[in-house]
Amino acid sequence: MTNQATKRRVIFHIDMNCFYASVEMAYNPKLKGRPVAIAGNPEERRGIVVTSSYEARAKGVKTTMNLWEAKKLCPELIVLRPNFERYRTASREIFKMLSEITPFVQPVSIDEGYMDVTESKGMGTPLDIAANLQKRIARELDLPCSIGIAPNKFLAKMASDMKKPMGITVLRKREMPSMLWPLPIEEMYGVGGKTATKLKGIGIETIGDLARGNVYELKQILGINGERLKNRANGVDQRPVDPDAVYEFKSIGNSKTLPQDTTDETEIRALMHYLAENVARRLKRKQAVGRSIQVMIRYHDRKTITRSKKLRNYIESKEDILIIANELLQKHWNLEPIRLLGITVQDVEEKQNIAQQLDLFSYEKVAGKEKLYKTINELSEKYGKNPFISWNTTNTDNQSPSTSFQKDFLDDFKR
Repeated sequence: MTNQATKRRVIFHIDMNCFYASVEMAYNPKLKGRPVAIAGNPEERRGIVVTSSYEARAKGVKTTMNLWEAKKLCPELIVLRPNFERYRTASREIFKMLSEITPFVQPVSIDEGYMDVTESKGMGTPLDIAANLQKRIARELDLPCSIGIAPNKFLAKMASDMKKPMGITVLRKREMPSMLWPLPIEEMYGVGGKTATKLKGIGIETIGDLARGNVYELKQILGINGERLKNRANGVDQRPVDPDAVYEFKSIGNSKTLPQDTTDETEIRALMHYLAENVARRLKRKQAVGRSIQVMIRYHDRKTITRSKKLRNYIESKEDILIIANELLQKHWNLEPIRLLGITVQDVEEKQNIAQQLDLFSYEKVAGKEKLYKTINELSEKYGKNPFISWNTTNTDNQSPSTSFQKDFLDDFKR
């Protein structure tokens, strides 16, 4: 890592193009060249476009667009439900290829990651390495990707967005005034819609304007993030490519949109059970516990509230999560129709980092629960779900995108 820090770094950002749609096209070549969208259940409101092919995008189809709207713009649109296991398998193969080039690989989502190739000697120039990697992914997996090459992570990320699909772009600091600064501020990585609006309110319309902006004024409207963004706009980013970053997590959550806005307590209760079970399953997978529970409620008018409760002890079981989550829901739900619910466990720590303090009064209770949870988990593994659940919570993991999938795939790189 010393050489990483002291030498002039060469960082790649690998960005798979239209990843879910591209995987489906590789699986079924008849889809190539046709407008394809990956979406949830078309009969329900979860029918939202997750990603689409470039042919569909040319017709105006965009991510997060409702399916009915997408089909109106593109009547010949081919709609496929997500196959997450297929995408996970493809992602694993991609990151294996990256790891054969350098040990400094940092996955950041299922379809993108960073590489530090500063020390990758004997493999040619950075352009050679990038071109060979791009060709290999296309040849062996039939998947397109774009690669950004730069001296740091921020510039590499910006570079990979500049030429799609199958682009390779080099962005050096001396090229920033011509390649980066003229871009609209909303195209800068790390600047969302609300931040862009605030920046435009003080006359910052381009990335160049931000690079020249007044630090004090930026801090006034954006806090410490104002200075950070100004530094990035000037090409300053010291963050290393960190393979261990996949181990860092402070919260684990799951949210889901209801088929229709509802005040039906039976339906809401069933969804709360489903969410708590998903979060508990992910905690178990990560061998983690948490001591704060947050509930998110989005109403029919899209107004969203989050409410949380800090606990004295760490928890991990579905039952414990559900008790607190239901308490928060009952306390803060205003009885208006609910559109979306979410449960998040915060202040998460890995079990191996915690020595639980059990006193004489709690030991027997905790030990007894452990046996019960172990039995339930064994039966769940055997039958595919908790056999003690009588309510109707259909598992739609293979049908509709969940907020957990993009993060959960990172577990594959910890083994």
